[in-house]
Amino acid sequence: MARTPDDRHPYLKVAAELRAQIMSGTLAPGAQLPSTRQLAETYGVPPATIQNAVGMLKTEGYLEGHAGKGVYVRPRRARSVDVSAYFAPSPGGYSYQLLEVDAAAAAPVDVAQALELEDGQTAILRRRLLLLDGEPVELSWSYYPASIAAGSALAAPGKIRGGAPRVLAELGYPERRMVDRLSVRPPTTLEAEELEIPQGVSVIRQFRVIYSDDERPVEASVLVKPGHLYELVYEQDVPASE
Repeated sequence: MARTPDDRHPYLKVAAELRAQIMSGTLAPGAQLPSTRQLAETYGVPPATIQNAVGMLKTEGYLEGHAGKGVYVRPRRARSVDVSAYFAPSPGGYSYQLLEVDAAAAAPVDVAQALELEDGQTAILRRRLLLLDGEPVELSWSYYPASIAAGSALAAPGKIRGGAPRVLAELGYPERRMVDRLSVRPPTTLEAEELEIPQGVSVIRQFRVIYSDDERPVEASVLVKPGHLYELVYEQDVPASE
């Protein structure tokens, strides 16, 4: 017996079941979805519930309708969470918009702790929107201690060729190591609007701290990604058994 009954609206339950089948490949790309009547019988719900569930999955990009033919699983591939500290926008479709630069930002508590800022110390904030083929795929807030980056290109209102790694290296703080913490939560209103996140979709929040020599923290970033567009990938060599 389930400890906590699933009291979600029936259309959310149906959408979850179909989404899981699509992600596992049980419903393969290009496959036609059973009719509304068939799905209603399968899940024991009214046709309107199926229509709402299918509409939700269309919005998320899992399904697409073809007039007079039916509804099909849309070919799509989840993007992997990028573990690179920086990558240049490329002809592959990636670009970004610089939304904000604040040369004297009051850092959030977790950022201030990660950067080891003392009371009253400020940080340089650079907020960006990453796009893929013109569609928003990531919103980021990157903070740099003003004590080391004030007056540099990081504090200027413009894009930086070579990105933060180049500037930090020129300042004498080359990037040596980074640590990511990942969590999942509902989006804030700003995130939902700027990332065009469908209703009911959570975000993946990456909290990244980059260290220079002597374990000096030089950057702390919050990267927010729509959960329906990404998957996490872990890879590790398995030690040989004795």
